[in-house]
Formats: sequence, structure tokens, C-alpha cells
Amino acid sequence: MRPALIAVLVLLTGCASFPEVETAQQGRVAGVTPALVPMAGLLAQAGPGRANANARDALDARAGGLRARAGAMRGPVHDAATRARLAAAIAAYPALMGG
Repeated sequence: MRPALIAVLVLLTGCASFPEVETAQQGRVAGVTPALVPMAGLLAQAGPGRANANARDALDARAGGLRARAGAMRGPVHDAATRARLAAAIAAYPALMGG
């Protein structure tokens, strides 16, 4: 009973209308595609950005902090003692490791 009910509900969703999609389709002229323009021209039309020197400095500092965190995460996950303990446990149970 449940699979049939689920199938009916799935089929009914195909009958639903989505106003956002219909509005977008009505606003588009058939066969017309937008022109591709260089990014530099768009940026020149936009004018000066809202970011001032303080905002840029804050963003640079944040980026530097994220790079430092990423650098700290590189390297071995476990220290030497933990790696040795794990290696000994693996050696003790070779059948579990396919050996």
C-alpha cells in the first residue's frame, strides 16, 4: 500500500505549478540569448567599490589567519606515540587487516 501511495504522490508533484519558473519563462524572448561581455567593462560600469582601506586590511588579515590555520592542519594527524600504539594494535590482529 505504501509504495503505491508514494508513487501517486510523486506523480502528483509533476502536476504542480511553480510560479518562479513560469514567470522566468514568460520574461524570456524565444531564441534570444544574453550577450557575453568582458568582465572589465562590467566592473568599470559598477564604479568604485564600497571597500575602503580598513575593510581590505581586515580581509587580508582574515585571509592570513585562515592560511595559518590551514597550514597548522597539514602534516601528521597523530603524534609518534599514538602512531606506534596503532601500529602495534594492527600487528596484533593481522587477520582483521586482511593479512
